[in-house]
This record gives sequence, structure tokens and C-alpha cells, in this order.
Amino acid sequence: MSTKDYLEKDYYAVLGVPKTATADEIKKAYRKLARRYHPDANPGSSETSESTAKFKEVSEAYDILSDTKRRKEYDEARALFGSGLGGYAGAGGAPRTGAGGFPFDLGDLFGGTNQQSGAGERIGDIFGGLFNRGGASRPGGTSTRARRGQDIESEVSLSFSEAVEGTTVSLRLTSSSACTACGGTGAKAGTTPRVCPTCEGTGAASRNLGNFAFSEPCRDCKGRGLLVDDPCQVCEGSGRGKSTRTIQARIPAGVGDGQRIKIKAKGAPGENGGPAGDLYVQIHVKPHSVFGRTGENLTVTVPVTFTEAALGAEIKVPILKGMPVTLRIPEGTPNGRTFRVRGRGVARKDGTKGDLLATIEVLVPQHLEDKARGALEEFRDATSGGDPRADLIEQARSE
Repeated sequence: MSTKDYLEKDYYAVLGVPKTATADEIKKAYRKLARRYHPDANPGSSETSESTAKFKEVSEAYDILSDTKRRKEYDEARALFGSGLGGYAGAGGAPRTGAGGFPFDLGDLFGGTNQQSGAGERIGDIFGGLFNRGGASRPGGTSTRARRGQDIESEVSLSFSEAVEGTTVSLRLTSSSACTACGGTGAKAGTTPRVCPTCEGTGAASRNLGNFAFSEPCRDCKGRGLLVDDPCQVCEGSGRGKSTRTIQARIPAGVGDGQRIKIKAKGAPGENGGPAGDLYVQIHVKPHSVFGRTGENLTVTVPVTFTEAALGAEIKVPILKGMPVTLRIPEGTPNGRTFRVRGRGVARKDGTKGDLLATIEVLVPQHLEDKARGALEEFRDATSGGDPRADLIEQARSE
């Protein structure tokens, strides 16, 4: 993201807090918005959906404002330039006079070599902290821009029990990494790359658009800050190659089928001291022959006999990966009634568990012996009364 984009974004407005907000107020506002726009709270959302874009925007704002040093740098930068860069460059990008009468050139903001003192140095300090974090120093005062590693996508199939209880899986990952032949320089063995004369090793160039200028990757070195005259034959000068590795990834308890989880810093390694990317794992859960799932609750259908439902009984109910529990059903229990067994469901993030929902299914015998048939006929005669469907039929007629 360019310097101009950072300056024009009001991170306080994104989180809905005043500029005087405390760290706790910023954290509270972020958590509220993150819960609303998180991909897990918006099933079916894609990388280009509005909720996903909003979640990224909120996370970006919190990343700046939750860091005391970066927040201070951001506040100072916006105090110097207002809410954007417009109007701070003269016609054709000529230097303008800044606060306190100090002359400065917008080229200083984007990695230029203007060695002015006073405001020019102060501006360089602010933006050096915000946008050149983690760069490696080079002779002559230039620096190689750190690059974050790429994110990696993977997927894994879990059994129903593994998804509910959590598990550790082995994942074989293929990602981009430093070329082993040239050590990531992109230059042929025995040679070294040279500093790009266009951007002087910063990897960025300033582009003038009349009323303002903004930073973009250097076109000559493609943002690397280096030029390779004799490229490595293995990576063809890119400095990057393919690497395969196996990692042990912890899948948290309670993941659901189709869920996409993020494992920080397990993606491709960064360049020039930059952080590693993240690993995103798509979860596939195999169905269970006995149990189902509704949110944080497990479900199970328990068959009972007609006499158990009519007279009441104590029945055994299966538990996932545990001994059965005894459930007391009252007399006159109808078919389809659901009972709740607390704390026998899916683990929540706070350490508690959902419940097991046991639904009663009254079994109707398919074949009757003479003695059983006679007993049922006696029961029918003893309980004969009004037609149980009379009210239903009458209601259907009246509407």
C-alpha cells in the first residue's frame, strides 16, 4: 500500500472511535467489528465479498492503532499532511513550503535522496517507521525493502470425532522460498547483484500526478531494489524457488465442514527479513453414522419402544467417544420429542461445551405374535374414546 493510501485512510473512523480513544476502547471496538465481519460469522462469504473486505479494513486499522509506536507515527503524519497529500505539491510536482517555512519535496516521502534538514528529516523519520519497517540497511543509506511471504492454501479431511475434539495433522506444503543455488540473490554463483540505480535499492519509485505524488514498485528492479546482470540458471534471476516441507498443524476443537482456518506464519518465508505468510486450511469433515451436528450441539436419534414411551423408562443414550449416559423419559413421551444432555456437545472457544440433543423415535413393531396382538386389542378397547382426528378435520372444514 502506498504512502498516499495510508494517509487518506482514517483508521479511527474505520473502528468508530475518537482520536483520543484509549487502548482498551480501540480493542473493544475492534473485537465488536471483527465478530460482525469475520468470515466465520458470514457463511458463504468470498475473498471479494463486502464483509471480507470490511474485515480486512478493520484488521488493518487495529494493526496500526493498537501499536503505540505506529499509532504515534500515524497521528504525526496526518497532523503534518491533514487527511491526504493533495495540495502539498506545486504544479508539475515542484517543492512546496511546509509547516514552519521548511521547504520539502514529496520525493522525500517516497524514498527520495533529498538531504534537506529540519522538516524534511522529520518527515523521513515518520514514514520510515510506518512503511519501511524491517528493511535491511545498505551502504549509502538505502535499504532493501522487506517482503512478506506468500499465503499458502491447503486442505485436510477429518473424521467427525477429530473435528469435534481437535487433532494434529501432518500437512505437506509446497511454497516459494529462497533459491538454494543462489541463496536468494538471483545472481549466478560467484557473482553478486548490484543496487538498482533507479530506486537506489529501496525498491520503490515516486510517481508524480500533478497535485500529488505516490509510491509504486520500481519498474526496473520490480521492487527488489537489486538488478542481476548474470542471472542464476536455476531460478532465472528471480531468487525464488519451490520448496516442499511437512509441518504438524494443530486443528482446533469444534471446526466444521467447509470451514477455513488460518494458521499464522506457516506460509511461505519472507524476503529480506520480512515475515512469513499465513497458512489457510480448508476443512472437510466426514459424516458420522450415529451423530449429527447443529452448531455447537451434537444430535442423536434414540429409538424407544411403544411401552417405554407410554409408561416412561430409563434409557441409555450414546456419547461421542465416551460411556453412554442414562436418560429418564417421562410417561406419555411423544414421538419426536427432544431431550437435552448438557455439556456433551462441541467444545466452544471459552472452554465450555455445547449439549447433546437426543430425539426420541418411537418404534412401531412390524410383526406381532398372537399374544401381543391380543394385548394391543385389549389396550385399544380400554382406551377407546373420541376420534383424535375430529378437531383436525373440523378445523380443516372451517377454513
